[in-house]
Amino acid sequence: QLQASGGGLVQAGGSLRLSCTGSGRTLSTYNMGWFRQAPGKEREFVAAINRNGRSTDYVDSVQGRFTISRANAENTVYLQMNSLKPEDTAVYYCASSYGTGLYVTRSEYRYWGQGTLVTVSS
Repeated sequence: QLQASGGGLVQAGGSLRLSCTGSGRTLSTYNMGWFRQAPGKEREFVAAINRNGRSTDYVDSVQGRFTISRANAENTVYLQMNSLKPEDTAVYYCASSYGTGLYVTRSEYRYWGQGTLVTVSS
């Protein structure tokens, strides 16, 4: 089971760090991803990281503002979000994949966390 946390209300230009921990799962055995879903929209890919943390991928809209990382010793994956914009408002989900790629499609991910709400005010 995955547990996402760290969401909240922040003003535009602010920062938040999301965390994803594995309960009963060793996250180092998975490639990990973050997705988000804004009200009335489809869930979209945000970022992905491979097992050892050396390879990452981002959707263009967050490139340069968000950083995905992992601390395998702590069984945790992070999403550092800087320079937040109102359009970043969404429920953010972490997910794990058995595959070896940095996947952008939801179907490649096997396990999902419950989501944490990020609200960015203008």
